Amino acid sequence: MYSSPNLVNILKEIVSNGSVDASRIKLLSPEEQELIIELQNNGMLEEALLYVESMDAEKNWEELKEKIDANKKTVVINWKNLFQYAAIFVGLLSLVYVFQYERDTQAKTIIPDDAIQLVLENGDIQVLSPNGEQQIIKRGGGVVASQKENKISYSSSNSMNKLVYNEIKIPYGKTFEITLSDGTQVNMNAGSALKYPVQFIKGHNREVVLEGEAFFSVTKDKAHPFIVKTRGVNVKVLGTKFNVSSYKEEAEINTVLVEGSVSLSNVGMPNNNTMLVPGEKGTWNNQKTAIAVKKVDTRIYTEWMTGELVFRKAAFKDIIIRLERSYNVTIENTKKELLDKKFNASFNKNIENIEEVLTAMSKIQNFTFKRDGKLIKIN
Repeated sequence: MYSSPNLVNILKEIVSNGSVDASRIKLLSPEEQELIIELQNNGMLEEALLYVESMDAEKNWEELKEKIDANKKTVVINWKNLFQYAAIFVGLLSLVYVFQYERDTQAKTIIPDDAIQLVLENGDIQVLSPNGEQQIIKRGGGVVASQKENKISYSSSNSMNKLVYNEIKIPYGKTFEITLSDGTQVNMNAGSALKYPVQFIKGHNREVVLEGEAFFSVTKDKAHPFIVKTRGVNVKVLGTKFNVSSYKEEAEINTVLVEGSVSLSNVGMPNNNTMLVPGEKGTWNNQKTAIAVKKVDTRIYTEWMTGELVFRKAAFKDIIIRLERSYNVTIENTKKELLDKKFNASFNKNIENIEEVLTAMSKIQNFTFKRDGKLIKIN
């Protein structure tokens, strides 16, 4: 029988909310629609869901394949005694559940490098298409977030009594937006990851963990400070707009403040705080204990959100790293004398492709390059 991956999610939603939109039911196969109706009529929806979630899907799948191979005849089910015949129930509902499990397991091994990945609280991975629309269902049922194209928004209406985390991973060549449950907006840059609570809880600080680069527009809440944790530095705010860059391949962690105020602290010296005012950049290097502060043009550090790549007295070796990240390519530079050459330049990745960018730079420093798929060699 054909089995839709929506069945288990619909079961969860009915148990959680008491109902589900009729249009979603119509997406199921006739057999699955009949199953939903029978479970409802016999008051077994919640029991069925608990049974499914307690199953060892891999073991049941092997058992089911043996049953199918050994006996092809049709089974007639007495629904009122359904759970007295667990093997039969596995034979019907597991067709949906374990097929979904098998697809998910296979998907984990073939997730492409350029996929936006959402890691759920149970470790499952959902691939988010930049042009897609979908709902994110928490374990046990209930919608916690909705994705529409290049943005995912978390709901503040769910009542939760413990912190449950999701993590989003943005590949090279892409950016993404997240609205957290408190309304805080986060713009994620390429090659970045953010771990955050599905819902912030009263009495707890609003803490997230960042690897890479993101711009935060934080909803003000004096009772619950917002803290960004990243590679030895904590950025603490109440409500403000700021950019944090903390890529593991870069020695420095930079925080640039656009609006409001932030407090920076070294994890090793938590009581030694450095305050920033708008227009300042705080820089921490793991080779030093102090956080350096200086005035900057904040646009240079935030225009990546519109596709702009701005370089000011930037070494070519650092430019290569940003170009690889932004265009999802690998650049091999065999002309070593280029590495420390400084450039002032501006490009827009939404307008200019990587060949156009390198061609413009080659006219300044006289080099050639050749592209083969994602690999670019500079001669």
